[in-house]
Amino acid sequence: MNVVERGYFEGLADALCGPMRGEERVSLMLSAESSSFIRFNRGAVRQATHVEQAVATLSLVHGRRHAEVRATLAGRVDADIGRLRTELDALRALLPELPDDPYLLLPDAAACSERHDTGELPDEAAVVQAVTRVAAGLDFVGFYAGGPVVRAFADSLGSRHWHHVQTFHFDWCLYHAADKAVKTAYAGSHWSEDEFARHVAESTRQLAVMARPPRMLAPGAYRAWFTPTAMAELLGALGWGGFGLKERRTGTSTLMRLAHRDAVLHPEVALSEHTALGPAPAFTAEGFARPPRVSLVERGLATGTLNSARSAQEFGLAANGANREEVPESLSLAPGRLPEAQALAALGTGLWISNLWYLNYSDRQACRMTGLTRFACLWVEDGRPVEPIGVMRFDDSFLRMFGEGLLGLGDRAELITESDTYLERQLGSKSTPGALVDGWRLTL
Repeated sequence: MNVVERGYFEGLADALCGPMRGEERVSLMLSAESSSFIRFNRGAVRQATHVEQAVATLSLVHGRRHAEVRATLAGRVDADIGRLRTELDALRALLPELPDDPYLLLPDAAACSERHDTGELPDEAAVVQAVTRVAAGLDFVGFYAGGPVVRAFADSLGSRHWHHVQTFHFDWCLYHAADKAVKTAYAGSHWSEDEFARHVAESTRQLAVMARPPRMLAPGAYRAWFTPTAMAELLGALGWGGFGLKERRTGTSTLMRLAHRDAVLHPEVALSEHTALGPAPAFTAEGFARPPRVSLVERGLATGTLNSARSAQEFGLAANGANREEVPESLSLAPGRLPEAQALAALGTGLWISNLWYLNYSDRQACRMTGLTRFACLWVEDGRPVEPIGVMRFDDSFLRMFGEGLLGLGDRAELITESDTYLERQLGSKSTPGALVDGWRLTL
């Protein structure tokens, strides 16, 4: 049976998650996919494969004692049920040896949810044909990943959650020479060769600018336009350590100054965990339902945190659907009022930042980030791209950039999905417009 079919999951759930026996509760979380992967080099297929996999996380709770195991499944219902029952017996034998977990928090009532997005995805041959036709004569280097992905949850309380989405992510570089390249991505649930061709054509136009000798900039402060792709990198760094309840209460959050009102962001800045916008599931690994939206920043002021079940129990607050790491999975920056079509004109003279690379914090308490410019970052004069810039390191505070430094946010948000396929295809995303920032600091 196909591991992304609902019947496969229901077979496992019915066998493992029967009615509760006393204080014992069993839960099953399934992560499955049936994915095509194609790697291109110089416009030709370098590697092509198909992966079908299913991984189950089986959890056993008795009173306040808790244990779980993660197992790779074979995709055969009867065999997988036998394997998981053996694992469950092992957990039962282990549980009496474990101490009570003071921060254990589970749903107190059964809940059900369902999302089934069929999508329109190309087969492998169609992807290859599109690249052959559209990228003819170009040094095209890319990676395509696509197919159905499943997240499903069941427990002995009676909860059943089913999440099935069909998505693809295709990112590529067009190379001029050496490290001179334009990086682009096309992702979604409905493939269009015409839309793919439009993205490649835009990349080709930028490549013409990349052929010019680069401008070597002196360290200093510059006016800059960050594309949605570059903004997604900044927001991704902010998500690691910025919004979690645990980090706020222990004083380790990168947004402590914002939380204490020692700093404020521009009034146009509104950040939220907006599950309804992206492909991430509307439930957690413990079976908690996620609200459609959790406000994190409104009008430039901190408004909330991401509360995992454990942190909620520890600090006496309600859980709000955060994962165990309290990292956003569907982070959204609301669009502003600057027409995207006028971004170059609004920039005037300055930097067009298409991509950022190797982001980290140089000062966590100040929310100060550092990283590199890369892939089609351009010098603009009078609203016209003139030449590429050499790779530069930036070092600036997110609080300054999007506080006093923010000149405007674009009027259209773009959904940037995660391309990570390590262990399994990820379902995270960022929804963000571009941003015009003054005084962005380049160091060397």
